Amino acid sequence: MEIVRPHSHRNLFSSNDAAPAPTIPLYRSAPPLEVRLEDFESFAIDRLRVLKGISDGLSRGKKPDEMEKLVSELWKVNMRHQHASEVLNKDIISHFVLRLVYCRTEDLRKWFLSMECALFRYRFRFLTTEAQRAIMDEFDITCKAVNIMEFESIKEKLGQVARSMGQPLPTGDAIFYKVPFEDVPELVAGRRVLLSQGYAYVAMNQVVSLVATLFRSQLSKTLILTNRKWTSSIREQEKHRLTPIVEALCSSYLGPDFSQPKEYAEISLKDIDQLAKTSFPLCMRHQFDKLKEDHHLKHGGRMQLGLFLKGVGLNLDDALAFWRAEFSKKVGLEKFEKEYAYTIRHNYGKEGKRTDYTPYSCYKIISSTPGAGDHHGCPYRHFSEENLRAALSRMGVNSRATEDVMNKVRNRHYQLACTLTFEALHGVPCDAGINHPNQYFSDSQKILHPKKDSST
Repeated sequence: MEIVRPHSHRNLFSSNDAAPAPTIPLYRSAPPLEVRLEDFESFAIDRLRVLKGISDGLSRGKKPDEMEKLVSELWKVNMRHQHASEVLNKDIISHFVLRLVYCRTEDLRKWFLSMECALFRYRFRFLTTEAQRAIMDEFDITCKAVNIMEFESIKEKLGQVARSMGQPLPTGDAIFYKVPFEDVPELVAGRRVLLSQGYAYVAMNQVVSLVATLFRSQLSKTLILTNRKWTSSIREQEKHRLTPIVEALCSSYLGPDFSQPKEYAEISLKDIDQLAKTSFPLCMRHQFDKLKEDHHLKHGGRMQLGLFLKGVGLNLDDALAFWRAEFSKKVGLEKFEKEYAYTIRHNYGKEGKRTDYTPYSCYKIISSTPGAGDHHGCPYRHFSEENLRAALSRMGVNSRATEDVMNKVRNRHYQLACTLTFEALHGVPCDAGINHPNQYFSDSQKILHPKKDSST
C-alpha cells in the first residue's frame, strides 16, 4: 500500500457506489492501493475497536449466540463507510495496517492472530452457503462432498456423533465433506466429527473449522514475514511518518476523552474523601489512601492520581490546596511551593508548553512499571494476591466476587477484574467494561446520583 495525500485517494475495488458482494477478503497480499494518511490511522482504530470488543466478549465468557450478535453489531458500527463502495477497501486497509502494528512482538502477534481468526470465524458463519463454498475454492480446498451411497453407509455413526453433541440427526439432504483428520484438529480434539480410516467427516456447518485453520496458518506465516520487513526496512524508512503511528496504535485508548470533566462538572474539595470511598477505582483509591497516610507520593503516583482528579473535576486552585495540605505535613510549605506546585500547574496547562494533559487510561496504567516505594500502576496487575485480596476486602467486595476477580487476574484480564469489582460494589452490570479510571468514576456517579428527568 502507498500512503498519499488526501486528493490522491482512489478506489481500487469498485468503480461505482454499488455495495460489494457479501464475502470475506483473505488478505493474502497487500493490494497496490493508495491510502490517505488519516485513513491509515482511522481505519485501523475502527478495526481495533472490533477486535478489542471480541476480546472483551470472549474474556467475559459470552455464549456463542451472544458473541455472534456482538460481532455483528461491532462490525456494523465500526466498519461502515459513507460510501458503500469503500467498505471493502476499509476492511482490507485496516487489516494490513494492524498487521503491521501487531507483527512486532510475539505477544502482539499472538493476540492479533487469535482475534482476527475469531473475527473470520463469525464473518464466515454469516455468509450464504454459496459464499462459503467460494471461499473454500479460494483456499483450494479439494475435498469432495460425501455421495449418497457413502452417506448411507455411515449415517448411523454420524447420528451417534450428532447425539453426543445434542444436535439433530443428519438427514439425506445434509452435506458432509471427507477431509484428512489433521486438517480439522479442533474438531478432532473436541470429538465433534466422525473419524474413519484417517479421514474426518465434516458437516457443512462445521466447515468454518477447516477454513479457519487454513486462515490461521496463512496469517501466522505472513505476520512473521511482515515483522522481518518491519525490522529490516520499514521502521527506519518511515521513522518520520508511519512509524510513530504504528508504534502508538497497539496501546491506543479507544474510549471517550476524559481530559475535561463533562457529566458532573467540578467536584468540591470538601467532598473528595467521600468520593474516594464510593467512586474511585482501586488504583486511585489506593494512591489516595497512601497519600493520606504518608503525606507523599512519588512522581508516577502524583501524575496518575493528579490527572485523574483533574479529569473528575478538581479545579486547579482546589488541586493546589489538596496537594499542599498533604505534602506540607511532610516536606513543609516552602518546599512544596518550590518543588511540587509547578508540576501541578503544568498538568493543568498553566506552565511550560501549556499542554492540557489527559488522564491516564487503563492500558497506560497497566503497562507502567512501578518500582520500590511507588504506589501507582494497576493493583490487579502489580499487587500480590494477598495484598489484592486485602484491598478488595477494604473496598467492601464480598468473598464470592473476590474469587471471580482473582480468577480474571490469574488469566491476566486486569480490566475485567476491575469491571467485576465495579459490578460487585454497585450491584449493576457494566456491559461496556472498564477501560479508563475516569470512566469508572463517571459511571459510578451516574448510578449513585442519577439525573432526574427534567419533565418531572
